[in-house]
Amino acid sequence: MTPTLPALQCTGLRKQYGQRTVLAHLDFKLMPGEYVAIMGESGVGKSTLLNLIAGLDAPDAGQLLVDGVDLAASDDDSATLLRRQKLGFIFQAFHILPHLTLQQNVALPLVLNGLPTGRAAEMLAAVGLAGREHDFPRSLSGGELQRVAIARGLVHRPRLLLADEPTGNLDPDTAHDILSLLRDEIRASGASAIIVTHSPAAASTADRVLVLRRDGLHQQTPA
Repeated sequence: MTPTLPALQCTGLRKQYGQRTVLAHLDFKLMPGEYVAIMGESGVGKSTLLNLIAGLDAPDAGQLLVDGVDLAASDDDSATLLRRQKLGFIFQAFHILPHLTLQQNVALPLVLNGLPTGRAAEMLAAVGLAGREHDFPRSLSGGELQRVAIARGLVHRPRLLLADEPTGNLDPDTAHDILSLLRDEIRASGASAIIVTHSPAAASTADRVLVLRRDGLHQQTPA
């Protein structure tokens, strides 16, 4: 029987900025279909870790494999194609394009992958923004922009979803609904997911919770 390939594997990962080491000797494995929450104090390197996994930044040492592919060893075209097809991103800063309508923003991953764009309207409805397809981002609140970012991150059914504080700008009721949507979409598509969060409520929806400290990732001990 062929062993199951991890969706993500980090080995000896290290990242520093100038003289400051943010991540050191970090080892981590995520299996297909697994949903993991990462918590930790501010400044410990949670967002840095997501940026490394997403290929938005490069590690100073160590290896990072996505579906068995080493992004750092791939040429730019191959790495871009892998990110486009297999990864979904929900950024803390949203990164919604102001000159595109909400539907056009959500449809971007579909357009880039040459897929039909009808699911964009479905995902907007799923995050509570039905009827707003032709609105522009300037008319939205911070919480609504976050919901657009979540719809865009999920629309192309990525194999690995990366979410940085996906409920940080949402009220508790909306956050509960969005977390249920995230989990349902992850389960339906058989995807893997990592959410970085300060929220115990958000973390409690994951299969396991890891705490990032200066000496690496640790399984959270139940209270």
